[in-house]
Amino acid sequence: MKNKTILFLSILVCNLGLSQEKNNHFSLEEAVNHALIHNRNIKNADLNIKAAQYQKWETIATGLPQINAKIDYSTQIESPFDFSDNQEDQENSMFGFFFPKQNVTPNITLSQLVFDGAYLVGLRSVKLFLEISKNAKEKTKKEIKTTVINTYARTLLSKENIRIMNQNVEAVQNNLNETIVIFKNGLTEEENVEQLELTLSNLKNNLNNLRNIQEVSKGFLKLLLGIDLEEPIELTESLNDIVKKYLSLDPIKSGHAVFNNIDYMIAKNNSQSKYLLYKLEKSKKLPSISAFLNSSYMGYADNFSSIFTKEQEWMSSTVVGASIKIPVFTSFGGRAMTQRAKINWKMSLNNLKETENNLRLEIQKLKNECTLAIDTYYNKQKNLKLAERIEQKNTLKYREGISSSFELRQAQMQLYKSQQEYLESMIYLIDKKTALENILNTKL
Repeated sequence: MKNKTILFLSILVCNLGLSQEKNNHFSLEEAVNHALIHNRNIKNADLNIKAAQYQKWETIATGLPQINAKIDYSTQIESPFDFSDNQEDQENSMFGFFFPKQNVTPNITLSQLVFDGAYLVGLRSVKLFLEISKNAKEKTKKEIKTTVINTYARTLLSKENIRIMNQNVEAVQNNLNETIVIFKNGLTEEENVEQLELTLSNLKNNLNNLRNIQEVSKGFLKLLLGIDLEEPIELTESLNDIVKKYLSLDPIKSGHAVFNNIDYMIAKNNSQSKYLLYKLEKSKKLPSISAFLNSSYMGYADNFSSIFTKEQEWMSSTVVGASIKIPVFTSFGGRAMTQRAKINWKMSLNNLKETENNLRLEIQKLKNECTLAIDTYYNKQKNLKLAERIEQKNTLKYREGISSSFELRQAQMQLYKSQQEYLESMIYLIDKKTALENILNTKL
């Protein structure tokens, strides 16, 4: 039995370890989906929606029946009259009623709002407030998605840079080793060795810098994914894999819907809220009506303990009534607030139209930039292949003694620059395509 328990626990621990390892391997889509659930800003957006739902009910409840109960208790420390327990004087008894030694008054009140223009406007505003919270979450999700994609790509960029830099370091190191041997045999100048040593030193320094950049990028990606910084993560896609997904504009060449853009919807929410504020100021000119039902009891005695006996007599009172509040004259202050609210509403309509036009312009701009980014990528890819061939030819010529170390260094610098421009064109393409997908509300 003991052996079975140990075996079961071992299998459980192994499964948990494998599960943890699997959870820390992310493709780009998996990273985005993980962030949209575990990112702390997303969690706060969810909490804001829950708070808005409670606020909605809080507003609705103000127009529903309200029941309040209270108990007042008082005791006479010093009375203007001296009463004895057997006092039979009716006049003194009357004063005893007005100045009781112990007095308890339970009271319960039922109130109901009958009509209030501000309450009706409030009912419309809570629905809008909930919609604003949901749109704020959607805005947060899009920002997180964009940031995750960009950070994921830049983490892969540093990884690819390190790979290329290692190849360059290895190639230059081999050239340097061969040149040192040739120099020791007196068949080349010391300057050729120094040129290669200078190139190798710069490459190693850049390599160390790239490793630091990769660690920082991974750390930032962990924060976005809601993962502890101490936990390792692995990115299962390469930079080339992602670029291949972004090389086509076919899915977004069709007409775009500006009105579905989250920035437009937020601007629309702002306009609607300004309109409701305008309606609220107008509603203040209307009367408000409320009704109430009050029931109270009063008991008094000379001793506190006698209040709770069966012989205690209680006097009851029940009142029903209504209250009407009618605004008559506010020295035109109410009219000024209404007109100011109306102006703010009209300004929000202008801002909404401005947002629509800006979005249309931004969409067209991003489409053009995406087209340019694709063309630039192919151009830099072609230039990289040319630079690689030129560097290979110069390396061969240098080994054969046809070209100098200076000419080899120029070819190497040209290759390194082409490598960097090629990688930058990949990142530029990913950034622009992601921004276009974001503004059009399209998926990966």
